[in-house]
Amino acid sequence: MRCPFCGHDDTQVKDSRPTEDNSAIRRRRSCPACGSRFTTFERVQIRDLVVIKKDGGRIPFDREKLVKSLRIALRKRPVEEEQIERIANGIHRRLESMGENEVPSKYIGELVMDVLMDLDKVAYVRYASVYRNFREAKDFEDFLGKMVGGSHDDD
Repeated sequence: MRCPFCGHDDTQVKDSRPTEDNSAIRRRRSCPACGSRFTTFERVQIRDLVVIKKDGGRIPFDREKLVKSLRIALRKRPVEEEQIERIANGIHRRLESMGENEVPSKYIGELVMDVLMDLDKVAYVRYASVYRNFREAKDFEDFLGKMVGGSHDDD
């Protein structure tokens, strides 16, 4: 494993253990060249997923992009980093277990919306504002009106 700090090709594993949900192996590593320490995660990949974008383009599924969007939605909310990882793992497993190699981005967005609706309403609205491309205050009003009315499926 290459050191992310200095680029040295050979790092040493200092500690390995499963993650809390047993979906990955967490490895603490150190670089003998610069002395830096960092963590890597080893996960099983069942299939290579391709995301079909709204414009028809196809890109490889990027789990880190999913985690980043969850972190943004959940910023300053009472949710631990490990819970974000578990959510991302759960969504990733659901996508892999579908049996399809290509997944529409809309489906991924809806999975995230479903999880956030149950987890944290503020994060749900944050995510929805980007996912549904809110442009003005009226968009928020309409969305919140539907949310309070009991429906979060406004398509």
